[in-house]
Amino acid sequence: MPSLPAISTVPSLPQATQTQILDTLFEASMDLHTLALPLLIHQTFSSYQSLISAVGARMTVLSATDSPKDREVLYSILRAHPRLGEKKQANLSELSRQEQAALNAGKEEGERGDEGRDESLKRKAEEETAELKKWNDLYEEKFPGLRYVVFVNGRGRDILMQDMQRRIERDDIQKEKEDIIQAMCDIAIDRALYYIVILKWRRYHDSQRQ
Repeated sequence: MPSLPAISTVPSLPQATQTQILDTLFEASMDLHTLALPLLIHQTFSSYQSLISAVGARMTVLSATDSPKDREVLYSILRAHPRLGEKKQANLSELSRQEQAALNAGKEEGERGDEGRDESLKRKAEEETAELKKWNDLYEEKFPGLRYVVFVNGRGRDILMQDMQRRIERDDIQKEKEDIIQAMCDIAIDRALYYIVILKWRRYHDSQRQ
């Protein structure tokens, strides 16, 4: 599993490591590398949250322009996150796999166990999967080039599908770009906190072994 180095070391790290940091936080995207690597190379940050905010600000600048080239770059970055709720997707990062697994936990629970009650759970899970796919399709039809991205934060599929419907009915492409950028930053902050906790645990564990 990848890890995050101490934030103070980021500017002096090899570019391959800086790229890995971006991939860990935001998902792999060549266009994101081009957009954000100069920040990691030339600026220092007091925290990963401030680094993530700076990357988000660069994406926001792209979202506000009318340039077709800028739009193409931004959309490529925003599509780096996987489709919500679909298990078999290529090139998922380790954290994306974990995030998708958490969202699909109810579905998998319904696929095993006692036949009576669990058959009903399985049916319900399959219906939710089909419904979620339908809303993903409707979203991408409404906003060509974009993909629905949200910080799940423990919410169930039913709540997320309601949010998808709300955003489709809102029919505001600029708001969508802003919401996706914010969601990607929220996810990145959550991932950074995850790795910070792991780093602290490892340091504590190592100190106890000395």
